Amino acid sequence: MRLDTLTSAETPEGIALALRPAGVVARAGAFAIDLLIRGALMLVVSMVLAPLGRFGSGLALILWFALEWFYPVLFELLPGGATPGKRALGLRVTMDSGLPITPAASLLRNLLRTADFLPFAYGLGLATVLMRSDFKRLGDIAAGTIVIHVQRATLHGALPEAAPMAPAQALSPRTQAAVIAWAGRSTRITEARLAELAQLAAPATGVNAASRDAVLRLLSVANWLMGKR
Repeated sequence: MRLDTLTSAETPEGIALALRPAGVVARAGAFAIDLLIRGALMLVVSMVLAPLGRFGSGLALILWFALEWFYPVLFELLPGGATPGKRALGLRVTMDSGLPITPAASLLRNLLRTADFLPFAYGLGLATVLMRSDFKRLGDIAAGTIVIHVQRATLHGALPEAAPMAPAQALSPRTQAAVIAWAGRSTRITEARLAELAQLAAPATGVNAASRDAVLRLLSVANWLMGKR
């Protein structure tokens, strides 16, 4: 059987998302890139502060602490939700719902890297990732976050096929636009939400039927409004 690495999520608006969790190899590669970047930055800082003696060494330790613990938090909260290493490999960190990560969640998942590091070399974190289908380490489990592969955006211009049917009454331009927009998003919305919106549109379109029939008939109206006869 084919290994399925997709996990589903539903936004508060009822839109169903298919997220592709990032596995060990991709995340290890991103970590290595970020480690090199942090190491290079620290080397430059140490060279600049070296002439200051012990005072410079103290500043270097403070900067190293900040760089180690807040480097990932800073980049995860920026647009894109990814450190340079993750961005280079097409990864990003989101909430389980697919929404952008929150400051509290980012701080929690990164602070718990201490637990993931146990007993050494991220042994516990690696074991947790390998045992879960969504490849979460302890920090992700506690914070409700997930590392995913960024998928290219696709256009959804074409409406689902349905026999064109004229609406039972004349519709205002605003209502027509709403019906067409609903049909254009129908492949990305959960069935329950799709049926709920179709029922709400019944008074305006005259499409009064059971949930499944309401969806099909409203799709027919949308196709008619798009000029399909």
